[in-house]
Amino acid sequence: MEIRKEFKVLFLMVVVFLGVFYMPIHSEAFNTAIDATLDLSRWYAREHVILCLLPAFLIAGVISVFVSQGSVIKYFGARAKKWVAYTVASVSGTILAVCSCTILPLFSSIHKRGAGLGPAVAFLYSGPAINILAIILTARILGFELGVARVIGAVVFAIVTGLIMSFIYRKEERAKAKEQLNFPEAPETRPLWQTALHFFTLVLILVFANWGSPASGDTSSVWYFIWSNKWYITGVFGLVLVYSMIFILKLKSWQVLLGAVITILSAFIIGNPLVSMVVAIAAVSSIALMDKADHGENREWIISSWGFTKQIVPLLAIGVVIAGFLLGSTHGDTSIPGVIPNEWIAWLVGGNSLMANFFASIVGAFMYFATLTEVPILQGLLASGMGKGPALALLLAGPSLSLPNMLVIRGVMGTQKTLVYIGIVVVLSTIAGLIFGSL
Repeated sequence: MEIRKEFKVLFLMVVVFLGVFYMPIHSEAFNTAIDATLDLSRWYAREHVILCLLPAFLIAGVISVFVSQGSVIKYFGARAKKWVAYTVASVSGTILAVCSCTILPLFSSIHKRGAGLGPAVAFLYSGPAINILAIILTARILGFELGVARVIGAVVFAIVTGLIMSFIYRKEERAKAKEQLNFPEAPETRPLWQTALHFFTLVLILVFANWGSPASGDTSSVWYFIWSNKWYITGVFGLVLVYSMIFILKLKSWQVLLGAVITILSAFIIGNPLVSMVVAIAAVSSIALMDKADHGENREWIISSWGFTKQIVPLLAIGVVIAGFLLGSTHGDTSIPGVIPNEWIAWLVGGNSLMANFFASIVGAFMYFATLTEVPILQGLLASGMGKGPALALLLAGPSLSLPNMLVIRGVMGTQKTLVYIGIVVVLSTIAGLIFGSL
């Protein structure tokens, strides 16, 4: 019997017992925080997991299986030109339009395929930070100046954060570079345009399925037209995916068409596009797993996607529960405070002091923001007296980080690198807030 191990078990049992024994069930703040936790978890499961994470896992699987390791190394590894690697990584968010959690499977995939730490981290930051939809919404609702500052800050931060991480861990990067210089360039199993078509079809399904609603009353813009027709547009790309699975992945046409018919019937019978998305992804996964081809890429695609799912989903779930309990649930028209009252946050981020900017960066780093939700949240905080400097600090730290995001990054990069990454983002966001607030 290991005495140390048994003491750990005893300690955990005592902590859980005391927590339950002294649980403040009659406290209004505690009960409100529980409501916020359940509300955020329910909303996250209904909206974010289906629309964002499930397509993202399939995209990560495409990178992991269909994109050769040599290709990732060519554009993001040691042999890549730095200006190419960082340019591609720093503007990727304009295409992906994802949040801090949806970027994780994609980051994990390119990191495992041999991307350098600097470009991989730049990609990790830029994915959610340079969301073109959120930037447009920021400029329209919070002001043109804040929108421009967010664009400049996000692009610069992605590059600077990646360069700093690469410099700090330069010894590891040199060792990785030596290994990659001897890495043979394996030929692609299919033409690049075919892999690109399959990849970007999944990306566009992810983008349009998550297209946010425009400002209230604005019914004449292109944004509104796309939003009001987003499920039809998503359906068109669903048909492109059917073409890709038959003619590019070489799956049996009757299997793919059967999956498409099941998806369409579910849309008419159930009348809920979210359920149809689940049915579609289940159909795609099942069909790919049936592939008996010798190369086995299609099966590997789904198995790889499942691997990312097992790695990431449990940690995200834990993070969402903790974030909901501490900071509350804020989405759409819902605002339920957590244990930390919203009034405290609004009070602490007023003005443009160093502490206000630093605290805004910390809150942004730990709070979970789904795609586009940071804008209405900031609108409320600005109305409560938040300074424009802290507003930018929160915009630069918030979308790219969250407590669920941190837990997963730790599993990919390790504790030390994760803490360094968080520290860099918080410090840069604080500095940017101070500068913007003083203009």
